[in-house]
Amino acid sequence: MRGFIAVMLFFGGQLALAGSPVHEYQLDNGLKLIVKEDHRAPVMVTQVWYKVGASYEPDGITGISHVLEHMMFKGTETHPPGEFSRIISENGGSENAFTSQDYTTYFQTMEKSRLPISFELEADRMRRLQLQDEEFQKEINVVMEERRLRTEDKPTALTHEQFQATAYTASSYRSPVIGWMDDLENMNLADLQDWYRRWYAPNNATVVVVGDVDPNEVLALAKKYFGPLKPESIRPPKPRTEPPQLGKRSVVVQVPAEVPYTIMGYKVPVLRTAAEDWEPYALEVLAGVLDGGNSARLTTELVRGSRIVTSAGAGYDLYSRQADLFLLDATPAAEHTVAEAQQALFAQVKRLQEEPVSKEELDRIKSQVVASDVFEQDSIFYQGMKIGQLETVGLDWGLADEYVERINAVTPAQLQAVARKYLVEKTLTVAVLDPLPMESGRKPQAAASGGGHGH
Repeated sequence: MRGFIAVMLFFGGQLALAGSPVHEYQLDNGLKLIVKEDHRAPVMVTQVWYKVGASYEPDGITGISHVLEHMMFKGTETHPPGEFSRIISENGGSENAFTSQDYTTYFQTMEKSRLPISFELEADRMRRLQLQDEEFQKEINVVMEERRLRTEDKPTALTHEQFQATAYTASSYRSPVIGWMDDLENMNLADLQDWYRRWYAPNNATVVVVGDVDPNEVLALAKKYFGPLKPESIRPPKPRTEPPQLGKRSVVVQVPAEVPYTIMGYKVPVLRTAAEDWEPYALEVLAGVLDGGNSARLTTELVRGSRIVTSAGAGYDLYSRQADLFLLDATPAAEHTVAEAQQALFAQVKRLQEEPVSKEELDRIKSQVVASDVFEQDSIFYQGMKIGQLETVGLDWGLADEYVERINAVTPAQLQAVARKYLVEKTLTVAVLDPLPMESGRKPQAAASGGGHGH
């Protein structure tokens, strides 16, 4: 009983934290500032979100957002290369950055009194970055090597890249965040200068601060450091809306690998594109039914039960900027084939379409989804992430506080409805990794993780 009470007190505290004061401001130059108070410890996180990522890039310069992320640490007139990271470290802070399809983000975690240092450094490189050819040549080689290690030498990552390129025809989600190698080889400093000037401006940025801070003091500091920066004439990216898919697509990737692998995805809406606002939350729960921990269906029935696969997963991101994919993947067990693994996944989809999820199972999945969200609120970085992500993809950041309520409102009938409506063969893309013999003495590296490529 004592343990139960402790858990309830923790959850009660975390739910109260979710409702902590959030303050939103906009400077005269267009920069948006969002401050969330969290006074549990004398620390703060600063995040600068730019509305630009891989999905903004036209053909020919894919990967440029990620390359620019690397170059943002290469110095200004005030702070030479390496100075940014040295100053943060000397002040007991940590810093990094990442690029995704929809945004590029820079962040520092520091003791709360160090906020002026973070703001001064970020404001300096927002408009005054020095892009020098010598540093660019070094960094483009670093990025190309990163691509070799993270994608070209990792069979499952290479398969995922080919899968994305097959699933989409018009959507810019078809291009990898790190870029195609030919585009990286032909990128030049002028490309980077144009991209920086076009997107890195106060009126295309959101600064998020979460922690033990006073909102009025944060606003005053933002005005001091970011206020003088001049805005840019921002032209929003073209929609590049994916046309309706007219039938199943497939691709086979043949590279040296130890085991086969398959990934499949169905075209689905996200919060920004859904006709019915409950559908993305139902798809989120659907992913949880299949892959929501050790008690979820894929693990209990395919990994531990029939043992057809050694691993299987499902994934969905309701916060994407454009319509996205509901993903399933699996690695067949040694005595089974890719075809058998695929059929096992399809059987799980069919079951979702034909049989309503029981109340008991749905309640368990909801509890896990909600618990995961609540526990993540313990991190000031995660709190900032949710605010920044929603704001930057064009959604109301207040949706983060609605998440638990919307998940709890999902019904078995809604799960069945989205499974029948969206998980259909017409919108399906399937990729298969068909292993070639490994070179003598060579071992494949571990599979690359999804998401952006950080500094």
